[in-house]
Amino acid sequence: MWNSVQETVNYIKDKTANFAPEYGVILGSGLGSFTDDIQIQYTLPYSEIPNFPVSTVQGHKSALVFGTIGNKKVVAMQGRFHFYEGYSMKEVTFPVRVMKFLGIDKIVVSNASGGVNPNYEVGSIVIIKDHINMMPEHPLRGKNDERFGPRFVNMSEPYSKKMIAKAKEVAQKLNIEVQDGIYLGLQGPTFETLSEYRMVKILGADCVGMSTVPEVIVARHMEMECFGISVITDMGDEDNIEEVNHAEVLKAAEKAEPSVRKLIKELIINY
Repeated sequence: MWNSVQETVNYIKDKTANFAPEYGVILGSGLGSFTDDIQIQYTLPYSEIPNFPVSTVQGHKSALVFGTIGNKKVVAMQGRFHFYEGYSMKEVTFPVRVMKFLGIDKIVVSNASGGVNPNYEVGSIVIIKDHINMMPEHPLRGKNDERFGPRFVNMSEPYSKKMIAKAKEVAQKLNIEVQDGIYLGLQGPTFETLSEYRMVKILGADCVGMSTVPEVIVARHMEMECFGISVITDMGDEDNIEEVNHAEVLKAAEKAEPSVRKLIKELIINY
């Protein structure tokens, strides 16, 4: 793993003239056009980057985009990798390792999720304050390499309280309504059954999805500061469930996208 990460980092640095980003952004379903807010300097397709997987999910492009937002240097992942695609957890989280060694110390992760909190509705923007990991594999399982981080990781603050506070302040100024909540990560790729939605609620989560948790665990392993945001693209409870498919998820995410883009952009500029 160490040698693969260093090989990839060296390739990227060579291709981007040692561009040194401060922020990493992982763009989830329907949120890929955030890159329109970046003054782009370099674009590297995943297929050209050594050791990188390639996203296979509709709505996920496959490129690393380097540039600036205001005076902040960023790299954005257009398309993430999911455990349900058949990748190992180490492959899913590999880009986060690479980001760390490119110099990034803050990471913003976005996703689409199903809501179980009755205060949410389709299109709600949720700032993730904590998560519950129900994925069947852990990204840190196996021998630990101390060069990345400690064997046992303190997860008392997976999502930065300071970044959350700043994001809420920014949202208020921009007149963007936001909620906060706990995200539960399941493997997927099936959408949840009524009983699974009931389980999510009983376990104390507000929304459920198929990503984000592995990336955040690995980011915290390397002491990166994390901020997570989710767009509610469908609602479910123990009595009924809205008919949902991936096209509708993308449509709901795209509707909320302008507000999410504005919020992430201003957070990066002002934090």
